Amino acid sequence: MKRKTRRLWLVIACVAGLGAAAGLTLSAFSSNIVFFMTPSQVAAKVPPADRTIRLGGMVVAGSVHRERHGETPVNSFEVTDGQAAVTVQFEGILPDLFREGQSVVAVGSMTPGGGFAASEVLAKHDETYMPKEVAEELQKSGKWDPKFGPPPNAASWNAMTAKDAKTSSRGS
Repeated sequence: MKRKTRRLWLVIACVAGLGAAAGLTLSAFSSNIVFFMTPSQVAAKVPPADRTIRLGGMVVAGSVHRERHGETPVNSFEVTDGQAAVTVQFEGILPDLFREGQSVVAVGSMTPGGGFAASEVLAKHDETYMPKEVAEELQKSGKWDPKFGPPPNAASWNAMTAKDAKTSSRGS
């Protein structure tokens, strides 16, 4: 073999090796990606049951139910973004900052019955905290405009229009 031919085969082998390594790396990353979704996005297109997602929104007032199955606390509550609500089931102790009307992010997967089985519930910061994605969805839906103050109470979202949100925020 000539020197040029050997060099060409070496370059082809290196490119093929790098391509295979990049493909395997991307394949490994794709199985570990966790997407953020809001309840209205889940209602529009239900993710597969084997897919782990982060569900974010506000805890609906009056929806929290706590039970015990043996020694394990079982909690169920609804999460809403003002457009739709998803029932979340969580086995375990909820965070100290978890409250009705507060924003939460639940990590888990959809159940065949249309509910959400959470393996982790995150409730961070103080009462004014809201995940960026949840705030964006509230703005898109017309339920809240940040220039008029803090977000409205989650209990009032179902009956509220964008005009009402602006009026109630000015009065606060």
